[in-house]
Amino acid sequence: MAENTAETVRNAVVEAALGKLDLDAKTRLLAGQDMWSLPALPEIGLKSLVMSDGPIGVRGVRWTADDPSVALPSPTALAAAWDPALARRAGRLLAQEARRKGVHVLLAPTVNLHRTPLGGRHFEAYSEDPYLTGAIGTGYVRGVQDGGVGTTVKHFVANDAETDRFTVDNRIAPRPLRELYLAPFEAIVRNARPWGIMTAYNQVNGVTMTEHHELVNEVLRGEWGFDGYNVSDWMAARSTTADIAGGLDVAMPGPDTVYGPALAAAVRAGEVEESAVDTAVRNVLRLAARVGALEGAPPVVTEHPAAVDGDALAREIARRGFVLVRNENGALPLAAGRTVALSGAAARDARVLGGGSAQVFPDHVVSPLDGLTAALPDDALTFTIGADPSEELAPADQGFTLRARCRDASGTVIGEGSLPNGQVQWIGDDLPAGVTHEALASIEVVGTFTPRESGEHAFGTRGLGAFALTVAGETVYEGTQALGPETDPFEAFFGSPVERGKVALTAGETVEVSLLHTLDKEFAAPLPAVMFSFVHLAPRRDPDELIAEAVEAARAADTAVVVVATTERVESEGFDRKDLALPGRQDDLVRAVAAVNPNTVVVVNAGSPVELPWREDVAAILLSWFPGQEGGAALADVLTGAEEPGGRLPTTWPVTLADAPVTEVTPTDGELHYGEGVFIGYRAWDKAGAVPAYPFGHGLGYTTWSYEALTATPDAVTVRITNTGDRPGRETVQIYLAPTADTVERPARWLAAFASVEAAPGESVETEIALPRRAFEIWDEEKNDWTLVTGAYEVVAAHSLTDGRLTATLEV
Repeated sequence: MAENTAETVRNAVVEAALGKLDLDAKTRLLAGQDMWSLPALPEIGLKSLVMSDGPIGVRGVRWTADDPSVALPSPTALAAAWDPALARRAGRLLAQEARRKGVHVLLAPTVNLHRTPLGGRHFEAYSEDPYLTGAIGTGYVRGVQDGGVGTTVKHFVANDAETDRFTVDNRIAPRPLRELYLAPFEAIVRNARPWGIMTAYNQVNGVTMTEHHELVNEVLRGEWGFDGYNVSDWMAARSTTADIAGGLDVAMPGPDTVYGPALAAAVRAGEVEESAVDTAVRNVLRLAARVGALEGAPPVVTEHPAAVDGDALAREIARRGFVLVRNENGALPLAAGRTVALSGAAARDARVLGGGSAQVFPDHVVSPLDGLTAALPDDALTFTIGADPSEELAPADQGFTLRARCRDASGTVIGEGSLPNGQVQWIGDDLPAGVTHEALASIEVVGTFTPRESGEHAFGTRGLGAFALTVAGETVYEGTQALGPETDPFEAFFGSPVERGKVALTAGETVEVSLLHTLDKEFAAPLPAVMFSFVHLAPRRDPDELIAEAVEAARAADTAVVVVATTERVESEGFDRKDLALPGRQDDLVRAVAAVNPNTVVVVNAGSPVELPWREDVAAILLSWFPGQEGGAALADVLTGAEEPGGRLPTTWPVTLADAPVTEVTPTDGELHYGEGVFIGYRAWDKAGAVPAYPFGHGLGYTTWSYEALTATPDAVTVRITNTGDRPGRETVQIYLAPTADTVERPARWLAAFASVEAAPGESVETEIALPRRAFEIWDEEKNDWTLVTGAYEVVAAHSLTDGRLTATLEV
């Protein structure tokens, strides 16, 4: 009742504020004032609303290590925990971080589907299954908004790949659009009431999503009752009249957008009704009222949840998301007193998050080497590089201490800023204090480098414009990188690094380094930004020699642990993957180590599926995803048995890319046809009769479970299970439905519900799991509505998709 009263007051304040604004003020509010915020309107008591990326950490308005962020594990890891309550706790932590950074709205979560394993942002989305995606997304949104911070569920809709994402027209029939791609958004809107949504770059069936009246106004707002604000993906809004008619409230980034003065002019010219502008402004003011940014309006949250320990939660999510897909002869957990040979460059320099807008700068990262060093006795662990996944230069990081010095055209220093690595990525007003885009003419990255290895170190650049590179007093390069005639203008953001020269250095001896970058003022960047990188590659030793060292260490140890990984050039926003192979000689390393040590454990540090051609030759495989800042500590917890790996696969892992039923990401003549219909993920694997490396829902723990009893009605199932092992554990009970005789084309089976249960050794637990009506429905394209499909269904209580334990039959 109290919330209803507060909502009434908020709505009244919103209407009163709206009535005080003239057309120019209203349209200015919808355009944004800069990269990340909307303008304040003091005449109505409106503060500036601040938005920020991202899904695993809150960047804030400045992408800088001066204001570090907690880095949680990747969304694939969070989904692998199969626990909406854990997702809610993650959301509460992110709300806490947002408040600390003065952020009102988080640009997350990403709830697009894993339609194909080649999707470049696969790691940033949850699952191939719409029900699991909706459940995890619901928990996440509830958690963020518990903390009084808004969310923008994205990218609405079908932004499932990166290739030509700005222009691609995804052609999707109504049934798969409803049953798969819209389904997570619908679940989150109905169950979590998000305060915002982000419309995508792409088209759906011929209409750009920021202009999509049918999907935004009729479906999202009409059918589902969404009452939040709709913000464009950055630079997605292209048409003043079509966007406002299509239900777009805010065009970002500002102030130079299709809204603002252009929208006011369209109203005055009679091309747009002012009532449409009022509707958009009302949605923005409602958001401001909810987050406490509109004077006189009570915020939704007046008492914030208890403070969350970011390190502890990051560690818990990581281990709860680790998926143990193989564990032969009890290889894990490690027995006490065993010696361990650790190898893989990613064990020392872990990749803890994916590339693109999901990136943040944590104040520390615990690598696998750090975690195991802390957990094991001093004489129990050895480390060798073995193989390095990176075959190209990467932003200067380990051993570098850098600053960015900004100058105007006269050479006068106008500002400085620190750099966590050699990557300058200043977007919009995200510039050092006192620096403006208009005045900025050059940036010099200056500092020192203390190498870890002796030998020839390669140095280079990434970006467009003139560069002068100096190392240890030696000019390594002077020249200009121009934009080629057919080069994507985002090359400056996501392009390949270029080696400019090599310098012989000695381990432990510090040298001065400098990279002077003069901006190309003729280059019309897609948005106001300065983005370039000072890149480096350590001396390349003979790969066979490195593998041989790892082999000898493994031969002498009780257990060999090999960490393999992808790189930022494999998984990132901005491009799709070309294959699923691990980069470099990592496969060779695993094979060689496994040949001399039967107790070889492989840790896969990748945000999405990779091929594991040696998977039958090793004792254990643990998928760690991108495990966040505490990943190494969580890994030590799991390997030593202090904690159980809690994850189950949220997406199918193929043996090879060629086996995957759906892989296409490249449009033909601008169109990408979702010709597979409702058959993606495990649905497609079942239809093809193909066998993946590891099925959806798969994951092993450190105890065993007996499924004792199952009863089912159309509304719920009740399952009783017993922990038959010798240690406490957690089981994810998965409920699948399979029609016994289908009158319509449907998947052979699908996830209908799930629940997590915990039990001590020998303990039995019973859980009741609701079955949603939607699990029995399809979208009827003739009726243009949901239709209940009656008949007999087999209900399966399962450990995974292919490991059904109990079945029951029910009539619907």
